[in-house]
Amino acid sequence: MSRTTMMIDPGLPTGLFTDVITSHGEYVGLVKFGWGTALVTRDLDRKIAVLRDAGIGFYFGGTLFERYLWGGRVDDYLALVDRTGATHIEVSNGTIPLDQEAKAGYVRRMAGHRPVLSEVGYKDAERSARLSPDDWVGAIEQDLAAGAELVITETRESGRSGMARPDGHLRDDVLRAVLSAVDPGRLLFEAPTKDLQVELIREIGPEVNLGNIAAADVLGVETLRQGLRGDTLLQFAPADFPVSRAVSVA
Repeated sequence: MSRTTMMIDPGLPTGLFTDVITSHGEYVGLVKFGWGTALVTRDLDRKIAVLRDAGIGFYFGGTLFERYLWGGRVDDYLALVDRTGATHIEVSNGTIPLDQEAKAGYVRRMAGHRPVLSEVGYKDAERSARLSPDDWVGAIEQDLAAGAELVITETRESGRSGMARPDGHLRDDVLRAVLSAVDPGRLLFEAPTKDLQVELIREIGPEVNLGNIAAADVLGVETLRQGLRGDTLLQFAPADFPVSRAVSVA
C-alpha cells in the first residue's frame, strides 16, 4: 500500500458520498465507515457498491470491532466483514479495557481473515497522554510483528487526543521516537485537521499516509501533497517551478 489517503465517512448522505467518490475517488486509497455508523446506515450496501466500482478498499472503525469484542461476538463481526466484503479489519483498544498484549493477539488472529490496520492510542486524552514515546514505539512494533499491514496513530476525529496534544498539534517527542524506530510507510497517521495535515506532510513528506480525512478535505490534502497550497508550496513545488526567483510583472 503506497501513499494512502483514508477518507472517513461519519454517516454522509448516500448521494453526497457517491458524488465525492465519483469526483475525487482517485485521491482516496481507503474509506473508513466511522465508529459504529455501518450498523445504522440504511444504504450501506449502496455505498459499498460505489467503492467497489471505484476500486477503493473499505473497513469499519475500530470502535465497532471493540463493540463486538466486548460483547463476546467476534464471530458475528467476522460474518459482517464477510457479508459486506470489507477489504480490511481495524483492530483497536481505544475504549475497552484491552491491554496491548491482548490486542496484538487479536491483530494476529484477524490477520488470518483480512489485512489488518491496528491502532495505537486511546480515545481518552488523559490515558493517551500517559503513554510515553517508548510505549508508542513498543506498541507499534508489537502490532507490526503480529501481522498488521499498517498501524494507525490515534488522534480521534477532533485531532486533539492520542498523538496530538489538546492544542491540536503533534506530540513532537512521540513523533520523533516513532520515526526513528519505524518506517513511516508502515504507519497511517490520523490527521483530521489542516494543522495536523500540514505538520505531517512537512515533517515526513508528501508520501505520508494520512487518515480520518473528511470528504470535504480530500482535494485540499492532495493540494498540500503537491505543493499547490501556500502551506507547502515552497517545500514541495516542482523543481522546475521558479520559486527561488522574484516574480516581476511587466
